[in-house]
Amino acid sequence: MDTYKKKRIEIIVELPMLRRVLDAIDEAGASGYTVLPVLAGRGDSGEWRGDEMIGDTGHMAQVVVVTSEHRIEGLLEGIYALVKRQVGIITISDVNVIRSDHF
Repeated sequence: MDTYKKKRIEIIVELPMLRRVLDAIDEAGASGYTVLPVLAGRGDSGEWRGDEMIGDTGHMAQVVVVTSEHRIEGLLEGIYALVKRQVGIITISDVNVIRSDHF
């Protein structure tokens, strides 16, 4: 079976930033994304749990985007501009997909 090389971008942001991140993904021309809840974690500031937070601030979401190499630069510029002063993590990895036309 043939596979095709793509890039996977994972973005973790606080819920109040989510809509702006999704808009930046759309503006960059990515064909889609998946949003997942982030329930708990640990970072350089220590451990946190979403069930201990009040309101949306402090609650986190993970956005997963699989896209073509030529969209990476614009996508990352738009997302980084939003999260550089906020709580946010962006990772990029190489992936292989079976249905290239979806990305």
